[in-house]
Amino acid sequence: MSVLATADHDPLDLLDVDAGLDDTQVQVRDTVAKLVRGRYEPELADWFESGVLPMRDIARELGELGLLGMHLEGYGCAGMDSVTYGVACRELEAGDSGLRSFVSVQGSLAMFPIHEYGSEEQKQEWLPRMATGEAIGCFGLTEADSGSDPAAMRTRARRDGPGEDADWIIDGSKMWITNGGIADVAVIWARCDDDRVRGFVVPTDTPGFVANEVLRKQSLRASVTSELVFEDMRLPASAALPGVSSMRGPLSCLSEARYGIVWGVTGAARRCLESALDHAMTRTQFDRPIASFQLTQQKLVEMAVRVEHGMLLALHLGHRKDAGTVSAAQISMGKLSNVRDALWVAREARSVLGASGITLDYPVMRHMANLESVFTYEGTNEIHTLIVGEALTGIRAFV
Repeated sequence: MSVLATADHDPLDLLDVDAGLDDTQVQVRDTVAKLVRGRYEPELADWFESGVLPMRDIARELGELGLLGMHLEGYGCAGMDSVTYGVACRELEAGDSGLRSFVSVQGSLAMFPIHEYGSEEQKQEWLPRMATGEAIGCFGLTEADSGSDPAAMRTRARRDGPGEDADWIIDGSKMWITNGGIADVAVIWARCDDDRVRGFVVPTDTPGFVANEVLRKQSLRASVTSELVFEDMRLPASAALPGVSSMRGPLSCLSEARYGIVWGVTGAARRCLESALDHAMTRTQFDRPIASFQLTQQKLVEMAVRVEHGMLLALHLGHRKDAGTVSAAQISMGKLSNVRDALWVAREARSVLGASGITLDYPVMRHMANLESVFTYEGTNEIHTLIVGEALTGIRAFV
């Protein structure tokens, strides 16, 4: 048994941040944590090492708990508040970033644009099945040559004839697409002949749609990442999202997903701290546990401070989001700060574990590798720095 289980307080939450959660949020926290610890964590090292994840089974399990699109209203979605969604993301990523990434992509990147900008027909067709995990979605925005500058996308959509009822023809490709190879539906963003950016709801069995898995990853291995290629892909006029025709569409989806990351990475950081603390209390050197040495205690304290700061920041942004007052710049600051600190915690935890820390017998190296991807996706650290910089100075520095 972990020595942490016998403590008369929670050493991983010395500020008692979770005292700010209501009963529903605590229930969701405990339910997700139990699922992750009992069902997934015993398998995660093998899934990571083999690069194989039983995502269909996982999707249905998460759907049964109401975690897919849980922050959306109606169409079979749970309609939970933003803090509850954040707590779920935290407990999922305490297991693995791939678990939280799946829920983020499904709910915030695939379901959210359909819910927010889709036609009633699109909502009825896809959202109930996506909420149960029967249908899996992905989000196609990033391209090989336009990552941080999505407005420079080369994927094009053109009408095959005059009038609003004409079919769309899409040509192009997308890169680094989570769930791409297992998705049943993709929300694809393309530039149209009028130079506007529009979203399209695309069943992945559409002729001209091809998904190629990205192989040889050393990060997010317990997650499916794909390249999507579209060649003369014909879609009916009804495939376009009617509610938006600008970059506001995909950028609003990114803000939703970034919010989940703000919470999620605190779970990964907390799990690394837990592993380091448990090891420090039981690992003996010079006839003493290494937790008794000042340098080790300093490492543990610095990790704990960053974990608590991250959890407080996530909770603050969650309350602002529920109040409708959170800004994109505030979410960028949260993503910038929490991912950076989580990666620092993972690296410091690895040092406490010594040589054992590089093995998959402990979760730390896996979290460290995953967080390198989280550091880059949904807006790189540099882009979020410049978003916050613009908020501070009023000067846009990256165009």
